[in-house]
Amino acid sequence: MIQTDILIIGAGPTGLFAVFEAGLLKLRCHIIDALPQPGGQLAELYPKKPIYDIPGFPEVLAGDLVDNLMEQIKAFQPGFTLGEKAETIEKLEDESFIVTTDKGTKHHAKVIAIAGGLGSFEPRKPPIENLSNYEDKGVHYMIKDPEYFRDQSVVIAGGGDSALDWSIFLADVASEVTLIHRRNEFRGALESVDRVKELKDMGKIKLITPAEVVAIEGDEKVESLIIRKNNNPSDDFRLETDHFIPLFGLSPKLGPIADWGLEIEKNAIKVNNSLDYQTNIPGIYAIGDVNTYPGKLKLILCGFHEATLMCQSAYQRIHPNKRYVMKYTTVGGVAGFDGSLKEAPKAVVKSID
Repeated sequence: MIQTDILIIGAGPTGLFAVFEAGLLKLRCHIIDALPQPGGQLAELYPKKPIYDIPGFPEVLAGDLVDNLMEQIKAFQPGFTLGEKAETIEKLEDESFIVTTDKGTKHHAKVIAIAGGLGSFEPRKPPIENLSNYEDKGVHYMIKDPEYFRDQSVVIAGGGDSALDWSIFLADVASEVTLIHRRNEFRGALESVDRVKELKDMGKIKLITPAEVVAIEGDEKVESLIIRKNNNPSDDFRLETDHFIPLFGLSPKLGPIADWGLEIEKNAIKVNNSLDYQTNIPGIYAIGDVNTYPGKLKLILCGFHEATLMCQSAYQRIHPNKRYVMKYTTVGGVAGFDGSLKEAPKAVVKSID
């Protein structure tokens, strides 16, 4: 059985930063994640997408942010159980917990920190009859490597930040980018909307609104799309393309965690944000996008803040008779558990000494 002080469920940016904050308090962490590598959505969905709201980084690629976080925590030697999903939880008489994964791996911890982001997720798909026939044959629900679309024609559908951001990014990669949205107005950042319009005027993006893709054509892969303008079948027309990328967001699901007796509101875990982001079950915290409270903002930097306060509370729970005095890392630096830096984990680690 894996023993640790804090068991973190979710290896996204919030979960990884929690390892750093816990390490400053000399608390050991182990992380469970259903994905095969750390990083959460940043690594799985858009590793090459720029992020602009991380303090100190005017621009940083999502994958690079994950690499930096892994570098930041390597001194604290976290353990990882990757490719497994937290399935069941048992609270023991001493108020500690045993969490078992879907593959039977057991973890014993004094504190649980749920940092599962949106939870398990699947893309929202447009209602196109033969859509599944073209999945991985020209239909993509996420972009991992923009270079895959180098010198290809691409049609993106959607009206949010992802559709806008990827249209802008691929304008310098693909041979042709077409953005389709069923409304004339977009839901994304105004700066992104303005940039798309600029690229349209420059001839680098084709913008078709209000319109939607109603059919896909092609023998063995996507060859063309049927576009319907103004919701009028008489306005249908054919558009040849190599790739169709519908970006309509993700449908989040908490999975087995929803059955742990936690207070849930709109598929998120309610927490006490006035103190430490603890749930209705003492000893279980929820940080990052997975939680909800009045005024909640789903931003990475907000998750970092929540992780910091969670770790302070966890220290008091684990060491009720000790008083920790916060020290600035600018004074003492950051030292690992043995006083030296360690290599970041290169594989799944399933035990902590």
